[in-house]
Amino acid sequence: MFEAIDALVAEHKSLEHQLADPDVFSDLDRSRRLNQRYAALTAVVKTYAEWRTTLGDIEAARELATEDPAFAAEADRLDSDRGELEERLRRLLVPRDEADAKDAILEIKAGEGGEESALFAGDLMRMYSRYAERRGWKTELLDETPSDLGGIKTATVAVKARGTPEPGEAPYALLRFEGGVHRVQRVPVTESQGRIHTSAAGVLVMPEAEQVDVTIDDNDLRIDVFRSSGPGGQSVNTTDSAVRITHVPTGIVVSCQNEKSQLQNREQALRVLRSRLLQRAQDERDAETSDARRSQVRTVDRSERIRTYNFPENRITDHRVGFKAHNLDQVLDGDLSAIIGACVGADLTARLAAVESHSS
Repeated sequence: MFEAIDALVAEHKSLEHQLADPDVFSDLDRSRRLNQRYAALTAVVKTYAEWRTTLGDIEAARELATEDPAFAAEADRLDSDRGELEERLRRLLVPRDEADAKDAILEIKAGEGGEESALFAGDLMRMYSRYAERRGWKTELLDETPSDLGGIKTATVAVKARGTPEPGEAPYALLRFEGGVHRVQRVPVTESQGRIHTSAAGVLVMPEAEQVDVTIDDNDLRIDVFRSSGPGGQSVNTTDSAVRITHVPTGIVVSCQNEKSQLQNREQALRVLRSRLLQRAQDERDAETSDARRSQVRTVDRSERIRTYNFPENRITDHRVGFKAHNLDQVLDGDLSAIIGACVGADLTARLAAVESHSS
């Protein structure tokens, strides 16, 4: 697998020269793509250089060990470091989804359970917002339909990284494992008998598409305007500022009513539509290549859950990777590092196994 690294080192040097050219930054899209690729290759190049240095140190320590036995222990320690660096290199070289370097858009929808499901959907939105804060990401609420008791029926949130993240550290690379049905078991605030109920909320995660990623023909769009509902500014419930866009060829429908002006809502809806179309194209490519990547569950059905949040036991369980912990309160406060790390690790292991199986 390491045979290809020399070509990557050469590409890294070429990118370094290109990024030193001031003219590159006049093209923001090109500049962003070059920076993302440079960040991805930098991790490989640094690890590779450290690996080669360690190999030289091991050889030197073994030569010195013939005269001083103390160097034998040093050689063994360095050999252990070599193994760790090789494992890291293998993981860095595993082919990644191009979308992994992108920001993310999350759609959270209440499902079965009425108001309790809407309250839980609100809990999930706060959980992701706090997780984003912990990572230094920025969140932007694109659209929201609140419920009567303070929960949410639907919400769309953009999650953006600051600067250029390291490989595997961008919002979509981590949050894509959150896509699916989340089930909650607890005593609802609406329950007078103290009985535990089960309800569900659905999460859809998409890579945020740039305009260069997806081309949309205006002739393919049907745009309707309607009166906004729910809390908001003075224009809510008084003007037709809300926008619903239907992409006729695919039947995808996106609505937005959070902004005060019709133009702003139209731009936000187009932003979500581009991401949905990018996700759709990606799913179609995966299906054509028989990609084993886990698909996200798009129906809010309790039977197709990916995760269970059990309040009486303070337990969270991810049913895909067998992760279980009794720190639900901390998870809901945004401490998702362990559970997302388990999903990322399982995915990398599967990808690595597929690459090694293909090369053998």
